[in-house]
Amino acid sequence: MTSAPVERRLALRGPLDLAATLAPLRHGAGDRTVRLTRAEAWLAFRAASGPVTLRLRLAGAGTLEACAWGDGGEEALGGVSTLVGEEDEPERLIAHHPAIRDLQRRHAGLRMPRSGRPFDALVPAIIEQRIVATEAYRCYGALLRCASEPAPGPGGLVMHPTPEVLASMPYYAFHPLGLERRRADLIRHAARRAPWLESANGPADATLRLRSLPGVGAWTAAEVLRSAFGDPDAISVGDYHMPDTVAWALAGEPRAHDARMLELLEPYRGQRGRVQRLLEVGGVSAPRYGPRMAPRRIAAL
Repeated sequence: MTSAPVERRLALRGPLDLAATLAPLRHGAGDRTVRLTRAEAWLAFRAASGPVTLRLRLAGAGTLEACAWGDGGEEALGGVSTLVGEEDEPERLIAHHPAIRDLQRRHAGLRMPRSGRPFDALVPAIIEQRIVATEAYRCYGALLRCASEPAPGPGGLVMHPTPEVLASMPYYAFHPLGLERRRADLIRHAARRAPWLESANGPADATLRLRSLPGVGAWTAAEVLRSAFGDPDAISVGDYHMPDTVAWALAGEPRAHDARMLELLEPYRGQRGRVQRLLEVGGVSAPRYGPRMAPRRIAAL
């Protein structure tokens, strides 16, 4: 690995909320592949040319400073513009509701990130299937502790587990991490297909490939499409909370199902995933009348 960092400065075309834009790449406090603050982001990943630690820092006056360590440093710097959404087009979202118009105004720096790494996004999405976020984050942190390796350079980050490592783990090795056989086998199967998944040509092709994997449905595919491909239309059908959130924000209805959510979002077709991100970043949520979804034991899954 290279020891000296490489650096680059990027002139931004508009406001950038770095933490909110890159937040979909981070999965809980135990995710040591990413560290985010308001003005700085650290990410560790494998580029085609090798592992890299990437530091991004807002330098004021519309400038983003990027510094990279590792064999994949130059390649990572070349992808910073895409990663932080410089090619995204948030202005294509036309607000038909006052709530969305207000969120657009308050979060003008929110963009759709595009990591270009669908497998890295798929593994935590599989872990997050059917369980509460805190439980999923605990599982993913445990997986990183047992199957990752240190990232190059400073920052104290770790690399995502390689597909080869995950494919070689028996299903029962995932049990102490909090994963039952179904999700463990799905991760192992996806790991064996990782090169094929990584070669997808855009969101439409990626959707077909992801949905061809038994156990990957609309929700899981959408989670990958938003962060790996920057798909502004990827809406999380099958989410526990999102239908209620959308119905409350757009129609003042505290409860809804997927069909009602999609009906309300129809005017935003092509930008439905962006609406979801605005609602998430804006902290919009429907009133809670009943018990929250509770953590479940592996045996119940």
